[in-house]
Amino acid sequence: MPIRTRPTTWRTLATAATAALTATLLTPAAADAAAPRESRPVHSYADAIREAVWVDTGLDEDLDGRTDRIAVDIVRPREAGRAGRKVPVIMDASPYYSCCGRGNESQTKTYDGHGDIVRMPLFYDNYFVPRGYAVVGVDLAGTSRSDGCVDVGGHSDIRSAKAVVDWLNGRATAYSSRTGGERVRADWTDGSTGMIGKSWDGTIANGVAATGVEGLKTIVPVAAISSWYDYYFTQGAPLYDSGPDWLARYVQTPEAREHCTEVARELTDGAPRTGDRTPLWTERDYVRAAKKVRASVFLVHGMQDLNVRMQHVGPWWDALGKNGVRRKIWLSQTGHVDPFDFRRAEWVRTLHRWFDHELKGIDNGIDREPVADIERAPDEWVTSTAWPPRGTHAVTLRPAHGALDGVGTLGLRPGRGTASFTDDPALDETDWATRIDTPTPEKAGFVTRPLTRDLRLAGSSRVTVTVTPSTPTAHLSAVLVDLGPDTIRDYADAGEGIVTLSERTCWGASTEGDSSCYRETRAKTADVGHTVVSRGWADLGEHAGTGRGEPLVPGKRYTIALALAAADHVVPRGHRLALIVAGTDRGLIDPPADTPTLTLDLARTSARVPFAGGAAAFARATSGPPVTAPHTAPDGVRPPAATAHRVPGETR
Repeated sequence: MPIRTRPTTWRTLATAATAALTATLLTPAAADAAAPRESRPVHSYADAIREAVWVDTGLDEDLDGRTDRIAVDIVRPREAGRAGRKVPVIMDASPYYSCCGRGNESQTKTYDGHGDIVRMPLFYDNYFVPRGYAVVGVDLAGTSRSDGCVDVGGHSDIRSAKAVVDWLNGRATAYSSRTGGERVRADWTDGSTGMIGKSWDGTIANGVAATGVEGLKTIVPVAAISSWYDYYFTQGAPLYDSGPDWLARYVQTPEAREHCTEVARELTDGAPRTGDRTPLWTERDYVRAAKKVRASVFLVHGMQDLNVRMQHVGPWWDALGKNGVRRKIWLSQTGHVDPFDFRRAEWVRTLHRWFDHELKGIDNGIDREPVADIERAPDEWVTSTAWPPRGTHAVTLRPAHGALDGVGTLGLRPGRGTASFTDDPALDETDWATRIDTPTPEKAGFVTRPLTRDLRLAGSSRVTVTVTPSTPTAHLSAVLVDLGPDTIRDYADAGEGIVTLSERTCWGASTEGDSSCYRETRAKTADVGHTVVSRGWADLGEHAGTGRGEPLVPGKRYTIALALAAADHVVPRGHRLALIVAGTDRGLIDPPADTPTLTLDLARTSARVPFAGGAAAFARATSGPPVTAPHTAPDGVRPPAATAHRVPGETR
């Protein structure tokens, strides 16, 4: 539990020494009975060893004639070394330690006059070093105090972090300075390493795990990317008006900017704005390499994250499961927010138990607990023993004409005829859902009857459309919407679902230069008339699925399947479920070169939606005596107006 307004006071070293001596005098049976259920704060944080090393990557990305060295800042318990005990490592590899800051308070690293770390951002070192862990902060290649070049998730990014895991396991070389220096061995660690981080940091954890490096026992990716193509594009449709070359410039040092022109050129040439899949994107697709992952994975993501979107969760989670990786998942209602800022006490407790189990081998039972925690309403959580829950099956839903022209139905029976809409790049998913019961020219909407019982959707959906465009270019959006009143986290607010307060709570020990006390938060909520459950977008020119778009023939019919993001949502009794098919989703994808009118063939259009209980559950929820839908203003949370130059980083 946190202590408010002042740092936690740890037990004295004398007490710790007495406890250690007592443990050595226990009989084997007594020792087994007294086996700890959690690591305890018996080490002094104030007396911790603070040091820096530079690990050689074996690469020369900046072409200066010598191999690149990666700066590694270390905080580790002094008492463990004196006693000859080796400790596991919690590692966060980041491009943000000097340029942009970490966490909700944008902390950067600070150093003393000898170049040793004074403040390591975030609470990890304050909390875990007293509990017998080393905490390691790695400056990615081309950032802060490291050599090399930023290549945005490519071999330089991944190898710079992997080299540190190798060094911790005796397979790489480190030095006491950036140039020259003495060789330094990591003889204080047992090599067991866990990587953690939010956004780009968590993405690096995914990428390093996908190399299969020995010694990486677990990763905790928070709001992380699993495929960089899917960060910039979605089935050919561009999400931002920039590419990885801009992002590299944003985080790299002036020195790297000067010497890394060749890498910058490769990022520009290898990521054309056409949306074509190129070798650059293949290298940065960690899902393809999921079969190499040895580490366990504790994944955390906001279901309304419009920066690193939920499209990064479903394929990665499924691929890990297919390859037998031990997994755990938290899904919140927030946007791009760290769990420390939306569920703080439970997050610290759970993360502590996870690292104890995975890195120290403590049998605390966390591996036998529910796999998934899902935020069902602001600050209200439920669990599932598996995710998606057992008994979940995809159901094929069919759009059809309704009683009112332009307002269709959604059910199990195939429809007939056509429905047309004209792309309007000035409108978005909120506009479409707000006018779901009104014929409007920019969308085709299809709605179930009011549900007679709750209906849970869990997993990834897919919408297949057969459509005839009027122009050579066209973009498509498919959106699943819960129509009905609710109170949700306001994910489109600047805080993306949280409000930061002035009160602080403390999570671990503090020093004069590194406080463990952080500003508290609370949920920022909104009362809405509808909730977007899942989204998907595509360039119709990618209909063939070859990874390379092609011009469309106006008047020709095309079929394309849009992959919608994973979700976990309960549509309550009395609400309706809607499928909306439209063109440009303003603020979430860029518009095409033309302004097409598109005509859907309803008989050949469908949505595969995973429901707990499958088709029988859907049939039960859409049958029985009529239920009156609640009357409410249909407004929802409006997505951001622009997406240019978004950064997968510490915005929250």
